[in-house]
Amino acid sequence: SEAFFAAEAMIAGGADLIDIGGESTRPGAKAISQKEELMRIEPVLKNLKSTYPSCKISVDTRKSAVMSRAMSLGVDLINDVSAMTFDKKSIEVLAKENILVCLMHGGLNPEKMQQNIVYDNVLFDVYDYLKKSIEFAVAGGIKKENILVDPGIGFGKTNEQNTVLIQKASLFHSLGVPLLYGVSRKRFIGDIGGAQMPTERFPGSVAVALELIRQGVQFIRVHDVKETKQAFDLWSAITIG
Repeated sequence: SEAFFAAEAMIAGGADLIDIGGESTRPGAKAISQKEELMRIEPVLKNLKSTYPSCKISVDTRKSAVMSRAMSLGVDLINDVSAMTFDKKSIEVLAKENILVCLMHGGLNPEKMQQNIVYDNVLFDVYDYLKKSIEFAVAGGIKKENILVDPGIGFGKTNEQNTVLIQKASLFHSLGVPLLYGVSRKRFIGDIGGAQMPTERFPGSVAVALELIRQGVQFIRVHDVKETKQAFDLWSAITIG
């Protein structure tokens, strides 16, 4: 399938972790049933696991039943854009397994998330939300060392708010868990960089990724794996030696 070949190219390009999602969470996207979501991801998951047994896999889902199935197929990370607020059973399901969990800000309702974007202070509001999400997860039995957080760039945020969350990324280290940022090809890169088509947003995506890496962000979610890795290797050789 197309998804499998895309994953294969990413593995060849040097990706450490492949993120698979069956439900779009871009602004305005409509929710789908768990049955449909599973039908989309199961074949890709099984194929990847049998062809590349050592490849680490993340599944992007908000539904506990999809999480359960994905975990039974041996995934390494569950990436929940709603930070376990969409499906109340998620925390129970995730606490049973020793699995990495990524909690993101802003992804509860993708269909309406670009409406009424108001924060007192976007940086502190996102920080407080992630801090509470970590506390909620730990109270529910998830080990803190298994948690990652994602400030949710582009999820219910303006260009200016996205920029602030990138400029001040290092603040989130004080949450005491690894950070994951997904900025690749997002609309704000097109708006600032004058690139209407998502595929034309690669140079801007790399520029932002390198700045996040400079601030110590541990995970960067990208589309153009090979090219971003080349940029990172050069940056690393020059700055770290």
